[in-house]
Amino acid sequence: MNCTQDEIHNKLAWALRFLSIDMVEAAKSGHPGMPMGFADVATVLFGKFLKFNPLNPTWAARDRFILSAGHGSALLYSLLYLTGYKGYEIDDLQKFRQFNSKTPGHPELDLDLGIETTTGPLGQGLANAVGIALFAKIMAAKLGLKHLFNVYVVVGDGCLMEGISHEALSLAGHLKLDNLIVLFDDNEISIDGNTNLSCSDIIIDRLLSYNFDALAVNGHNTKVINDSIITAQKSNKPAFIAFKTKIGFGSPTFENTHLAHGKNLGTEEIKIIKESFGSSQEAFYIEPAILKIWRSFYQKNVTSYSNWNKNHQNNYKALLTNDVSKDIANIEKLKKKYFSLKHSEATRKSSQKVIETILDSPLIIGGSADLSESNCTISNKHKIISKNSYNGNYLHYGVREHSMVAIMNGMSICGLRPYAGSFLVFSDYCRPAIRLAALMKQPINMIFTHDGIGVGEDGPTHQPIEHLSSLRAIPNLNVFRPADAIETCECWQLILQSRSRPSVLCLTRQGVHSVRTKYNESNAVSLGAYIIYQEVAKKMVTIFASGSEVAIAIAVAKILAKKDIGAVIVSVPCQELFWQQPSDYQASLLCDSSLKIAIEAGIEQSWLKIIGPKGVFFGVNAFGTSAPAKELYQYFNITKEKISKKIFSLVQPT
Repeated sequence: MNCTQDEIHNKLAWALRFLSIDMVEAAKSGHPGMPMGFADVATVLFGKFLKFNPLNPTWAARDRFILSAGHGSALLYSLLYLTGYKGYEIDDLQKFRQFNSKTPGHPELDLDLGIETTTGPLGQGLANAVGIALFAKIMAAKLGLKHLFNVYVVVGDGCLMEGISHEALSLAGHLKLDNLIVLFDDNEISIDGNTNLSCSDIIIDRLLSYNFDALAVNGHNTKVINDSIITAQKSNKPAFIAFKTKIGFGSPTFENTHLAHGKNLGTEEIKIIKESFGSSQEAFYIEPAILKIWRSFYQKNVTSYSNWNKNHQNNYKALLTNDVSKDIANIEKLKKKYFSLKHSEATRKSSQKVIETILDSPLIIGGSADLSESNCTISNKHKIISKNSYNGNYLHYGVREHSMVAIMNGMSICGLRPYAGSFLVFSDYCRPAIRLAALMKQPINMIFTHDGIGVGEDGPTHQPIEHLSSLRAIPNLNVFRPADAIETCECWQLILQSRSRPSVLCLTRQGVHSVRTKYNESNAVSLGAYIIYQEVAKKMVTIFASGSEVAIAIAVAKILAKKDIGAVIVSVPCQELFWQQPSDYQASLLCDSSLKIAIEAGIEQSWLKIIGPKGVFFGVNAFGTSAPAKELYQYFNITKEKISKKIFSLVQPT
């Protein structure tokens, strides 16, 4: 091709733009402005720097390219097609945003297709990128390597406005993740208009304060883009490059306007753009010589790919082998010991003892949002991850609940099994990232302690009331609330065996006595709900409960028995698992004609399906209050005396 380097770059970048705008036009929906504005940066990155192999998209040592500004997905799909990822044909681009296509409206995790994580909710991809960069540091330390791969994450103004960006960037700077390079599409346009409508941040100063190396450059100058990425790669800190770009670059009508963000350009506008560049008017047409250059970009990495496979792949694969059989056996030994436990123990403490039995696994990475002792997520067997040593298994996330879970998602995508803790009431701060964990089928584990009004004196701000029902509403999420130490052990066994569902483990601050009295090797929690105790009489009731309220339910049954009323007590540690059981098992607990009762120190919502419209609920349907835990249970009528009295009045009305 008889062209200068600048001319070749322009042809390559415009091929990327044309595919992107043709995709949006074919769908009659999407976001053309970002791909048009960022095409120059993406072209330089993939052509000169990115370490990848489209013939093996899951190459372990590949650099990660993450589009946190996921609305610009047309850019990502165009890049993957142009560089030759084996999963994409032109037909896939033509089906952009259509049902069951490989090119949905926002990127959805599929490593075989080159999609490193699910993005779209702004800022999530950025926090995932921090987790992925941290994974690379941890694995490099385990393998004795100085470097494993870089993470390049594209963010827009929206990502940086979201609070999660502060949390994630602050932690990345603190940990000195010098393999993280943030590429900012600095076009000063948001959906409503210019970003000055709502934002006056001095972005570079903000990033410098996070301990990043940060610079601002022209995002449409090839040499400047090239030099800035070289500078970022050489930094001993995480790097941030603000590329000044024009949204909708090249469009006479839409360039530098908010209209370019989320509106297809229209056939006439596209015709004008292509004519001005001297391009074919045919949609989805790429000049063969240009496509050939795009398809050659990966060849710069062939030697690196070969060396990795020869020298490191086997050791890497061995580290990520997820055999939990030893961990399950260790937990089973602990479970046996708990049957002789005579004193009460908070389930958060029981969980800590479980954690101590599984720390030999190289995949387990613990942490907490500045509540390590309160959540009981740490032990003296842990080794702390820090900027001075990544060869550890525990991370202090600081008070950053939202990014904590999103960072865990990033580590989990790469193959680690992270867990981390906070108070259950703060699950609200984590919810968007928990939802994405469930959507991406990532088996992370959130440990939420202080799971009810047993928090006591901390008052209503710290007493979770609606949170259990709220979490149970998320599809593909297991919400565990164990009744005692034995159920806690069984919950952990199931959590470790999970491959495609995240888990929430809700644990008590207050001590609880064991409610299981007979050892059985089978895991009762795996049923989701099971009969844990019963008193038989002519008149029967069925009482469902979870967590610390199971002991109250058993005490109620004993009082009712003295009044000739029998009770079947059903422990419900995980409603999601119960609804996965065969219908005949569900019917065995639900379909008798007895009065159905539910007891839980939270709102009723998630229990209605179990107890039905005629059931009776004992819980907390208002915010809590500050008082010792025992007084609160009295105030909210969650005591054996008050519950048994109410049930007796319903079964034996005067």
